Amino acid sequence: MTLNRISYPETPKGLYEAMLNTEAYINNCGLSHTIIELIKTRASQINGCGYCLDMHHKDALHAGETLERLYLLPAWEEAPCYTAEEKAVLNLTDVLTKINESSPLQVEEAYNRITKFFNKEEIANTVLAICQINSWNRIALSFGHVPGSYKPQYQS
Repeated sequence: MTLNRISYPETPKGLYEAMLNTEAYINNCGLSHTIIELIKTRASQINGCGYCLDMHHKDALHAGETLERLYLLPAWEEAPCYTAEEKAVLNLTDVLTKINESSPLQVEEAYNRITKFFNKEEIANTVLAICQINSWNRIALSFGHVPGSYKPQYQS
């Protein structure tokens, strides 16, 4: 497998700017950083995106997430370390990330579950965050970004 098929400087003008504008919106829309990082990490697990998993594990740990919650994420349904609110978000993340496998009933159930914790604006922002990480995963995988190569800005 060839890695680094398309580097950041080789992308069309505006591609990353559009993605980063959406990222900035998500980071400032009122969703907690914990929820955003859980979404990013879980979707990246489902999609098998090593680059994004590396990035979001590093960022989540730096932001105070625990190693236990990160390694239990694939078993979020049974793990007691997640709140009911977080489980509703993770359920929606799973259903929307695996949308080709999800029935309309599963989507409806996931939506109904999350309405116990979030209003429509917050749900819309959660859906956007799920869509965004799925887009990032597809970019990283198709462009060949190397897992383990992410260097956080807070590191020297």
